[in-house]
Amino acid sequence: MLQSRAGSFGSLEEGKGVPGVRVIGKSGRHFPLTLRTPKVLLFLLGIGIVLSFLYLYTSRLIRVTNEFPVIIRFQPCAQDHGSLASWIRAPFKVKHDMNDTELFWRASFVPMIRHYPFKRTPKIAFMFLTRGPLPLAPLWERFFKGNKKYYSIYVHSSPSYQSRFPPSSVFYGRQIPSQVAEWGMMSMCDAERRLLANALLDITNEWFILLSEACIPIVNFDFIYRYISKSRYSFMGSFDDPSPYGRGRYNTSMSPTVNLTDWRKGSQWFEINRDLAIRIVQDKKYYPLFEEFCRPACYVDEHYFQTMLTMESSHLLANRTLTWADWSRGGAHPATFSKPDLTQAFFEKLFYGTPCKYNDQLATVCFLFIRKIAPSALDHLLENSSKFLGF
Repeated sequence: MLQSRAGSFGSLEEGKGVPGVRVIGKSGRHFPLTLRTPKVLLFLLGIGIVLSFLYLYTSRLIRVTNEFPVIIRFQPCAQDHGSLASWIRAPFKVKHDMNDTELFWRASFVPMIRHYPFKRTPKIAFMFLTRGPLPLAPLWERFFKGNKKYYSIYVHSSPSYQSRFPPSSVFYGRQIPSQVAEWGMMSMCDAERRLLANALLDITNEWFILLSEACIPIVNFDFIYRYISKSRYSFMGSFDDPSPYGRGRYNTSMSPTVNLTDWRKGSQWFEINRDLAIRIVQDKKYYPLFEEFCRPACYVDEHYFQTMLTMESSHLLANRTLTWADWSRGGAHPATFSKPDLTQAFFEKLFYGTPCKYNDQLATVCFLFIRKIAPSALDHLLENSSKFLGF
């Protein structure tokens, strides 16, 4: 009876097997598993710690491995910042992301020791202020050929215009970050200051010439370089014009900073040295006055730099421009010259024209550039450049 009940019990628990033995066996195995549980948990915890450590170590190793090439790539630049070459090297590209405030600040850096501790070949910065393309570029290419050491080029055009010069061109990649420049407005002077500031970033630029897309040189590069580099003066037209188109544009609200007796007028197209270029770029004294009180019919590009530099540095100015234009026909713009006008006699008369002063001595060569030249005259000029222009 006892045996039967035990067997029945055993069947209920296991469903098969020897009666009594299964019950006792299960009961006997229950307590040993309970005793080993802490050890199992500790074992699993240990495995978890090891896996966590391996994960952290592996991820850190991967991160360091990925970052290591970046460190190697930037390390030479960090070392280069401490070298003299990093300060005197001309910017490889004229494109940058500086705004005007940042650009003018950067361009106004001036070494306090005037003697350069390296061999410096001073260059002329040719600055082209244009609305779009440079139709006379092929003639300029011929002019610049073989003189790479002595010049640099900067082009300010409409911001929407994208030049299409080939990589072999001297104008390739020379378009600076530009903004809209309106004729007769302060934005025109802003464009000129922008050109100067970009050119000042190259410490080897010593002289700065402002030109338009309608300008051409009337003599070869060697002559122009010697003429400018040996001059004791910068060439900016600046004179006292008593007419309604001179003093008549003066606004008394500019007094006492700028008085009527200080007011000057001159050509927009200039050549100045590095010191004067820096003064124009860093000016905060005269700029607000001209921006507010010289608006059409006061054309600020004919008065702002001319008046400021006469007041600040008149002893450095030749008070004449190097760019000839014909205003004899009247109107708001000078005459435009086309193929029939451009003869050998025309250029000879221009080159050996009205006498002027050069380094305080009487001279016959007074102009180095001419405007305005029609784009249609390009082929004629290329065919005759050696005869007309000497290159």
